[in-house]
Amino acid sequence: MTTSGAAVPTNQTTGHRPRVVIIGSGFGGLFAAQRLRKADVDVTLVAKTGHHLFQPLLYQVATGILSEGEIAPPTRDILKNQANAKVVLGEVVDIDLSARTITSWLLGRETEHPYDHLIVAAGAGQSYFGNSQFSQYAPGMKSVDDALELRGRILGAFEMAEVATDPAEIDRLLTFVVVGAGPTGVEMAGQIAELARRTLKKNFRNIDPKTARVILLDAAPVVLPPFKEKLQKNAHRQLNEIGVEVQLGAMVTGLDANGLDVKDTTSGATRRIVAATKIWAAGVQASPLGALLAQQSDVTIDRAGRVEVQPDLTIPGHPEVFVVGDMMSLDKLPGVAQVAIQGGRFAADRIAATVSGKKGKEKFQYFDKGSMATISRYHAVADLGKFNVTGFLAWAMWLLVHLVYIVGFKSRVVTTFSWIVSFLGKGRAQRVATQQQVYGRLALEKLGPDFEVSQTGGLGAADADDVQGALDVADGAPVGGARS
Repeated sequence: MTTSGAAVPTNQTTGHRPRVVIIGSGFGGLFAAQRLRKADVDVTLVAKTGHHLFQPLLYQVATGILSEGEIAPPTRDILKNQANAKVVLGEVVDIDLSARTITSWLLGRETEHPYDHLIVAAGAGQSYFGNSQFSQYAPGMKSVDDALELRGRILGAFEMAEVATDPAEIDRLLTFVVVGAGPTGVEMAGQIAELARRTLKKNFRNIDPKTARVILLDAAPVVLPPFKEKLQKNAHRQLNEIGVEVQLGAMVTGLDANGLDVKDTTSGATRRIVAATKIWAAGVQASPLGALLAQQSDVTIDRAGRVEVQPDLTIPGHPEVFVVGDMMSLDKLPGVAQVAIQGGRFAADRIAATVSGKKGKEKFQYFDKGSMATISRYHAVADLGKFNVTGFLAWAMWLLVHLVYIVGFKSRVVTTFSWIVSFLGKGRAQRVATQQQVYGRLALEKLGPDFEVSQTGGLGAADADDVQGALDVADGAPVGGARS
C-alpha cells in the first residue's frame, strides 16, 4: 500500500500552478474541466476518444434518428476557449499514486502526465455477467462504435430479409431481441418497433417490416426496475401497444449467431429464441482503472468494479484523488448522468477551494432530479419524486431535459431539427449502414494484440490477408451496404 499527503496547493511552494489531470471526457470529466475554468490551475483532460459522448441518446443513433456527430461533439472544440485546459488523446494504462503520475497510450506512444490533483472519471463499459463471449453476437450500447454497429445490424436485417426466400430465415432476420428492460433497453426496443412499423413502411416489396418481432427480455419481474410501480405498469402497457413483446423473468443462458437460450426464473424451463439481431442493454462494468487504484491504496471495489469512495469522493489516504461518475460507489447512487455531472462539479469545486486556500464543502450531496424514459413517439414516463408523469407531457419534458444537457448550441439545433423530422414525419435521415461498421469490431477482436496500426497510418503486424480472415468471423451477421 502506498499513501501520500494532500496535494500542495500553492504556486510558491511548487514553482508551478497546480496541475489537475482529469481522466475521461464523459459527463463527470467534462463538467469538472469546465467548472475549473476560473480556477488558478492547469487542467489536462486525457481521454481515449476525442469527443464527449451524450450516451443517453446512443439508441437514437442506432435507430437512425440522430447522427453520431449530434451527440458526440469534439472535446477540443468544447474546451477551445478555456485557456487553462488542454486535451490529450490516449487511453490511460497506468496510475502511480506514489509518484503522482498517470500514463496514457496512443498508437504505441506512451506519455506520462504528472498531477497535483487527479479526477478519475473513466466511466464504465458493458457487462455480460461473466459471459464475455456473448459480445460477439450482441453488441452493447456504450460507444459510438456500438451504435453504428447496431445500426448496420438492424437495417441490414431488413435488407437481408428482403432477398431471403426461406420463411424460417426471414423470421430469424426479422426477430430483434433486446436484453435488459432498464431505460436503455426500453427505449431501444420502442424505437426498433417504431422503425419497423412506421419509418420503413412501403420501403420493401417482398417483406412487410410490420411483421418484425421485437422482444424485450429481462430476468427481473418488471420493466424499469428503478421506477415506481405505477410507471412500470404504464411503460409495460405502452410497449405492448406498439408491438414489443415483453418477456420478464427470462434469464439468458446462451447466445450465438442464430439466437438465444432463455431460462425461466420461476419454472426453470429453458427455451430457444431464434433471432439474428441481439442487443445487450443489461449490466455495466466500471473501468479497470478502479482495480489499479485498489492495488495502491486502502480503497475497495465492488462486484461491478466501482470504487468505494469517501463522502468527499476521494479515496483513503489520497485526498488529492477523486473518483466520480460510473466509476464511484457511494450511498447506492445510480449510474446516471446527473450523478456524474454533480460529482464532477463537486470535485472541481473542492480542488478550486484547496488551491485558493478556502474551505469547500466536505461532503458530496446528490440532488435527485428524477428519472425519465421514453417509450415511443409522444409517450414517456417520468419519476419526479412525489410526482409521476406519463404520456405526452412526460415525453415533452424528456425532450427538453435532454436538449438542455446536450453540449453545444449547434448540436442542440441540429438535434431539434432531427427530432422534428423523425417525430412529426415518418422519415429518419440517418439510415446509412455499411458492412464495415458491423465487421470492424469483430475483425479487430479476431486479430487480437498482434494487430497494430503503425504510426505512419498503415497496417502493422497484420497484413491484408489477416484482415480478410478476421472479417470472416462475422459470417451470418446481418449488415447493410457494401464492403468497401
